[in-house]
Amino acid sequence: MSDELVIDVHGLVKQFGDKRVVNGIDMQVRRGEIFGFLGPNGSGKTTSIRMICGLLTPDGGQGTCLGYDILSESRQIKRQVGYMTQRFSFYEDLTIRENLDFIARVYGMRRRREAVAQALEQLGLSERRHQLAGALSGGWKQRLALAACLLHEPKLLLLDEPTAGVDPKARRDFWEQIHQLSNQGITVMVTTHYMDEAERCTRLGYIAYGDLLAQGTPSELVAQANLSTWNVTGPELNALAPRLRELPAAQHVVAFGDSLHVSGRDHQRLENELQPFLADTRYQWSPSQARLEDVFIDLMDNSGAS
Repeated sequence: MSDELVIDVHGLVKQFGDKRVVNGIDMQVRRGEIFGFLGPNGSGKTTSIRMICGLLTPDGGQGTCLGYDILSESRQIKRQVGYMTQRFSFYEDLTIRENLDFIARVYGMRRRREAVAQALEQLGLSERRHQLAGALSGGWKQRLALAACLLHEPKLLLLDEPTAGVDPKARRDFWEQIHQLSNQGITVMVTTHYMDEAERCTRLGYIAYGDLLAQGTPSELVAQANLSTWNVTGPELNALAPRLRELPAAQHVVAFGDSLHVSGRDHQRLENELQPFLADTRYQWSPSQARLEDVFIDLMDNSGAS
């Protein structure tokens, strides 16, 4: 991974009417990184991405993307960015190849047939190139969308919740493609709500109500949260959970499968308050390292999100 900064923005602000959607965020993303952008719906993720790639003019702040000024050189930025939205539109009565060829014409690509063939091969679409787009499953439509984003050989990919509504296998295959692109030096910024996807990013940022609350590698975010976490299994956990939530030091009591995660920031106080429960032989307790999901639940609660 290069030390070259592909995105370097400071104090970005966006306001729609009386509502400030993005509140002075700073962000740096290096070449070849996969930067995951997380946060609740309406937190400002998509607005931030659109400002960074030149689709939306900030009301405040400054910075560069791919070496170009986001305020005065947005046209140059857009030429080198592939932007995949949640609702990528296809012509359903055209084949995969015809859709890609049409998009290549829109880009005005001189060697469009070669570019289309390369995109088909790169995304494993060659054997399906004559299939109508309208007949594709969600996973194959997703591949077509990514192929369309790569036609003009962008240096930066911006993916806005690209795997929403896609089955787990298709999501896994998609992320294999993303890591291959990262290894080729393409920088990726992706918004997601899936914790397993967040863990596959090289760095993460968490935004809520327009404020960037934390950023770093997954392990750095877990360390920064400084959460003490206990895992408990046993009978009737649904009856145990309300009792645990009454403990002042237990800031979060969350069900994970057949267990509960009990977390708090005051390590010693939490352990002291748990002593009567630890003595109950019906339950099996063990200290546990906080997971990313614990961290983001904590961030969301502290931001006032519901």
